[in-house]
Amino acid sequence: MTLGHEPLVAEVLSTGTLKGLPQEHFIGGRYVPAHSGNTMESFDPARGRPFASFAAGDAADVDAAVAAARKALNGPWRQMGPAERGRILDRAATLLRERAARFAVVESLDSGKRLLEAEGDLRGVARAFEYYAGAADKLHGDSLPLGRNYVGFTTEEPIGVAAQVIPWNYPLSTAARGIAPALAAGCTVVAKPAEQTPFTALMLAELLHEAGLPEGVLNVVTGTGAQAGAPLVAHPGIDHITFTGSVATGTQVMRAAAEHVTRLVLELGGKSPLVVLADCDMDVAINGVIEAIYENAGQICSAGSRLILDRSIAVAFLSRLATRVKGFKIGHGLTNPDLGPVNSARQLEIIDSHVQRAIASGNRVYAGGSIAKSEAADGGWFYEPTIIEAQGASDPLAQQEIFGPVLTVQIVDGPEEALNAANATPYALVAGIYSTNITDALRFARDVDAGQVFINEWFAGGIEVPFGGNRKSGFGREKGMAGLRSYCKLKSVVARI
Repeated sequence: MTLGHEPLVAEVLSTGTLKGLPQEHFIGGRYVPAHSGNTMESFDPARGRPFASFAAGDAADVDAAVAAARKALNGPWRQMGPAERGRILDRAATLLRERAARFAVVESLDSGKRLLEAEGDLRGVARAFEYYAGAADKLHGDSLPLGRNYVGFTTEEPIGVAAQVIPWNYPLSTAARGIAPALAAGCTVVAKPAEQTPFTALMLAELLHEAGLPEGVLNVVTGTGAQAGAPLVAHPGIDHITFTGSVATGTQVMRAAAEHVTRLVLELGGKSPLVVLADCDMDVAINGVIEAIYENAGQICSAGSRLILDRSIAVAFLSRLATRVKGFKIGHGLTNPDLGPVNSARQLEIIDSHVQRAIASGNRVYAGGSIAKSEAADGGWFYEPTIIEAQGASDPLAQQEIFGPVLTVQIVDGPEEALNAANATPYALVAGIYSTNITDALRFARDVDAGQVFINEWFAGGIEVPFGGNRKSGFGREKGMAGLRSYCKLKSVVARI
């Protein structure tokens, strides 16, 4: 455990909570209660019990946050140069590293993820603010070759007020990858974290204002999707929406955005293929599969949830993989087990319903297959790490996003059949391949339909690499310079001289 976590972890494990958590919205540079006065509870997924309460926002709170953001857009923030915006983001990165212990413990407690994973998230979040701090004064347009009698150029301008609808699986990471580039571009922000995981977004807003952000530039409204999220994405004062979540909710967000022709970036579901060819390094591939599907208890849009495995190595590979998985220890995320809980009782029910339908249909189970029952899981929402084989490409196990620690196996014969299986779902978020034949790997990368492709390492890359999907996995890109330009509108200027 990293130095500095011990007293915080001890406090949570002994008392069930953590003192000093924010309980109100962050609007106009300060904490304010919900307009209605209502609150709601946040649950520790490892215990299945509430540990803190927070403001239950509604349309009135959204109105106040959007008004604060619009006022700030035309205030000192508008006059601030890109370099100074970058300095604020860089100070935020420094503060995040100084306070990483508390942020990581809160993230683990609220989401259920292992503390080691939360620590990794914090490193990535600090790096995101550092990256966009450096990018803020490097965003520029182009000169246009119109001939000697004209001067033509383009400029990148901030889009305006950006709404961020943040999911519960990566509360702080997803917030940062949208908030950091939006601020670097000169936008103001209204963020709505998931009702299951509100606290680190509130803490981040306070930290950014401590780093020098003017009041109203970043606002956070907490509450349910229906009461706070829906009014936010439908608000006429919003110029851009970044939404991460399910296809069904993303479709609703698109409808709401259409009313005001609001720009969108949507990162939706995934059923991402992880191809393992016969010539792979089996040790590397097994480790990669485990990380791809069991990190954060499989609750990742870009999880490698479909193992597409060459038949010639299937028996040996699955035997070794199942042996590893059956040895997993489950427990509270703050104790750094092999596998932590899923985020909610509802998500646990969804995962189990997928698996039990498959078992009833005769699908072969190599490991797991049920809700975990042990002393470590007493009261919490745990699912056994599961490996289960699909019965063909049309099997619901191969087509539907389960969003849990459930690995679907599809056995194929050779690279061509692997590619066909990889492309045979409505999703196209990420894909990966393990092979020592670089030609086969690069041909797969060329021909697979995905927004991002990993070769011989799942989750390779970082904030520098653009991320987003195709088809039902959404559209638009986050991260990298592409993510920065998502928060800009291009203006062309031409002068006759």
